[in-house]
Amino acid sequence: MPRTNAQLDAMDAYPLHRLDQARARIRAAGLALHDFGLGDPVEETPRFIREALKDAIPERSRYPTVRGGAAVRQAIAGYLSRRFGVALDPETQILPTSGSKEAIFHLPLAVIDPSAADRTVVFPDPSYPAYERGTRLAGGTPHAVALGADWRFRPWELEAGILDQTRLIFINSPHNPSGVVAPLADLRRVHALCRERDILLVSDECYADLYDEVPPPSALQAGLDNVVVVHSLSKRSGMTAYRSGFLAGDARWIRLLHDLRLNLGVAPQAFVNAAAVAAWSDDAHAEERRRTFAAKRACVRQFLEAAGYDVSPGEATFYLWFRAPNGDDLAYSAWLEAAGIVVTPGSILGSTAAGKGWIRLAMAPDMAGCQAAIAAWKPLL
Repeated sequence: MPRTNAQLDAMDAYPLHRLDQARARIRAAGLALHDFGLGDPVEETPRFIREALKDAIPERSRYPTVRGGAAVRQAIAGYLSRRFGVALDPETQILPTSGSKEAIFHLPLAVIDPSAADRTVVFPDPSYPAYERGTRLAGGTPHAVALGADWRFRPWELEAGILDQTRLIFINSPHNPSGVVAPLADLRRVHALCRERDILLVSDECYADLYDEVPPPSALQAGLDNVVVVHSLSKRSGMTAYRSGFLAGDARWIRLLHDLRLNLGVAPQAFVNAAAVAAWSDDAHAEERRRTFAAKRACVRQFLEAAGYDVSPGEATFYLWFRAPNGDDLAYSAWLEAAGIVVTPGSILGSTAAGKGWIRLAMAPDMAGCQAAIAAWKPLL
């Protein structure tokens, strides 16, 4: 038998893989597919972004650099200034990444000493599986904090004994899956906690530009010391396949993450960075996409609430988070599958039981697709 990493052996298959299986079963049954599972919207990538990528493909291929060219870092700095009113140095405080997932997954490698007593990584639950999985494979100790009824994460309420062992805290606002936004006062409070205890604060802000009405704040507005934010163009600009995002914040941590990433060999291609320059430099397409997703959320929310479902009041992301009427999210997901509807059971999004009994809908279909799914759903009621 091969000798393998015990942490990898102990992990189940990646949770969202079950959505692929559900889609395959629906297609095999000959049903129309209504896919609200994976967060991969059908709206096209804006043409000017596609053209920027094509125009940047060189005749001769060269290795990309971890820092990327100055143009992409300057474009990101411009976005952060316009969107959040924060001024960052493109030379020392910004790194382009190959999307957000790999950046989040690799971050604990820069922080965790597997032989140290303080190797805990704290994160909200339910949440993105990469927080826990990256921590485990880095040799850290994951500590999932079950969220309460308001889906707000309050790390300052943790016991001192937990915080004494903590090296890194992941926060996520707007929150996947509930859509709840952390107010700036909460971001300032968790930032103060991390400064006081010398904990790295990593703020996953990949849905910051998908909201109903009020733009969510950034942890960068609370301060830069011991803060790194993660952003992505996947949802903002419809660039899921491009794998393009960035890390930004405390220059000390950006330098360390740069050195880590040199060893990992992860860097977005120069032509992807060219597309990113176009995307981060333009706000009009992001606003158009925001309105599109807000309209789809409103349409599906209206249906769910009229049908009597308990829907989270979250005001951002492109997800809807509702309670399974029978309290069994796995059984309810299977029930919807019989009508060709794929959803994400809350149980697979968490380490604790916090998501049990809840369902996540990703507004991946277009508006016509959402309306067709509602028409297929209604007879089940």
